[in-house]
Amino acid sequence: MASTSQAPSSGARTAHPDHLGHVIFIAAAAAMGGFLFGYDSSVINGAVEAIRDRYDVGSAVLAQVIAVALIGCAIGAATAGRIADRIGRIRCMQIAAVLFTVSAVGSALPFALWDLAMWRVIGGFAIGMASVIGPAYIAEVSPPAYRGRLGSFQQAAIVIGIAVSQLVNWG
Repeated sequence: MASTSQAPSSGARTAHPDHLGHVIFIAAAAAMGGFLFGYDSSVINGAVEAIRDRYDVGSAVLAQVIAVALIGCAIGAATAGRIADRIGRIRCMQIAAVLFTVSAVGSALPFALWDLAMWRVIGGFAIGMASVIGPAYIAEVSPPAYRGRLGSFQQAAIVIGIAVSQLVNWG
């Protein structure tokens, strides 16, 4: 007697893989770069007046110091793929995490306006790296049936980072 096995159709629900909880944890950890992206991009709004008062600068110079992080973002995003290909995605995310930390400490303790701008460029570089590598890594480790949902962690983390920074600025 011949038995036939039926493969599930493409629209059928798939069972939860045994390792799904672990994959969700990994995706959430990788999405922390998105949280820091949203937080860093928005938290500066609460510091604008303090920076203006401390360094006695006009609006044009202040805007340049605030926006200079975008230069780092562009460089980080443009180079992250090559860096990850050379040293791996996990190591690349670890480097971005170190750069986020260094940038945060440096931005909190600048001794001059140019110093603050330099720390913002370093933070921007980390944002660019995390923006490229985080979603790629999440897609790489996610089971196909969950890839879209887990891939959205990065975008959700960005929005949560913006919201948290506004609460910090408000308080």
